[in-house]
Amino acid sequence: MDRTREFFDRLISWSPVLLMGGLAALTYWLDAQIQPASARRDGSTRHDPDLFLEHFRAINFDVDGKPRETLEARRGEHFPDDNSALLFEPMFRITQPDKPPFTVTADRGTISGDREHAYFTGNVHATRDAETGPSAKGTEQTGAISLATEYLHVIPKTERAETDRRVTIKEARGIIESVGLELDNQKKTLKFKSRVNGTFEPQAIKK
Repeated sequence: MDRTREFFDRLISWSPVLLMGGLAALTYWLDAQIQPASARRDGSTRHDPDLFLEHFRAINFDVDGKPRETLEARRGEHFPDDNSALLFEPMFRITQPDKPPFTVTADRGTISGDREHAYFTGNVHATRDAETGPSAKGTEQTGAISLATEYLHVIPKTERAETDRRVTIKEARGIIESVGLELDNQKKTLKFKSRVNGTFEPQAIKK
């Protein structure tokens, strides 16, 4: 029972912080890269793109010149009628010192015009790589952890994410599935909505 509780605690501890941090940074990145047109042309009130990029890759570097955030997509489009942005096959990756890399991929991503909401659809995967260096607190290192679903709605300002679809969370020792999920980074909570099930296999204690 203690090991099962530890497994749930670990999932709760990493999911809100890494997922919300990664997607919040993504919306900030898009806001900086895609700006609305200064003048409207005939037909601009229709939901038609006025700007697009093909097979692009953008990198944000830290003060030491090391990659901190990387955004790639097969195509990106901006819509002047509501100032939203649409990404096809986006891949967003965060690399921070002393923290495992974090990556989000999906078939599509939509960022609302006010940058308050991000919607990811189709084969949504969020992955935190395994820790490789020594732990700062001397605690046990964790392996790779992943989240998979078909739809994810993210609200960066309130640090929340939710889905009403089936979601699967995996790590080296087990897997948990449910229909519906709510993440609240401010409260540090992870709520499975319904049909929760999973398996857990304790790892052998290292001597």
